[in-house]
Amino acid sequence: MSSPGPAKIPQHVAIIMDGNGRWAKARGLPRLEGHRRGVETVRTVVDAAREIGIRYITLYAFSVENWKRPTDEVSGLMGLLDYFLKRELNNLIKEKVRLHTIGRTDALPANVQRELDRVKDATKHFTDWNLVLALNYGSRNEVADAARAYAEAVQAGREKATDASWERFSRYLYTGGLPDPDLLIRTSGEQRVSNFLLLQCAYAEMVFTPVLWPDFGQADLQAAVDEYGRRERRYGLTTEQIKTGAK
Repeated sequence: MSSPGPAKIPQHVAIIMDGNGRWAKARGLPRLEGHRRGVETVRTVVDAAREIGIRYITLYAFSVENWKRPTDEVSGLMGLLDYFLKRELNNLIKEKVRLHTIGRTDALPANVQRELDRVKDATKHFTDWNLVLALNYGSRNEVADAARAYAEAVQAGREKATDASWERFSRYLYTGGLPDPDLLIRTSGEQRVSNFLLLQCAYAEMVFTPVLWPDFGQADLQAAVDEYGRRERRYGLTTEQIKTGAK
């Protein structure tokens, strides 16, 4: 967690990309076309984040609940993910953007896993800019997996149960090693977090925009960042303490 005080540019922005289906329906198009246009928006937003100075962008790309969608839609989403990874590899390398993933990615199709591994390996040395894809992700599953891993570490003697703390436990989350989000954005007008980074967003500012994800652009990201900059992040302190630097 970053230190209290004003911060005009968030270090880490997490986005719930919502509204692809509604975008397509409003235009009389198949839902998959909405998802395809959403993939184009990813490139736009990643580029915009770099221009603004946001070092980490985490995108909620596929949740554990999304498997319940019609089979053809799930298949189409996996195809678009594979296409995105193949298409964007050279661009990520050119722009020195490192790819990370969070979630139970071992349940994804084999071809997608191969592409993810290939892109992550090719970009693993970059440090300035980071794209995190949440795939087969659910925050409650993440906590369960982390609790199991932490318990195993205690049994193996690598951790002590009496030393349990957030700092120690958080290392076992999928996001271990990544900073917590400063700003959470959800597109499409919905105002809920949908099992996304529940622990990591404990102190995140939240912005809900009516803009559907395929229409979300640099100006919309900048507007959310501007809103973030107008807010005072107190972390339990008073305004007077922040202004004076008192503890």
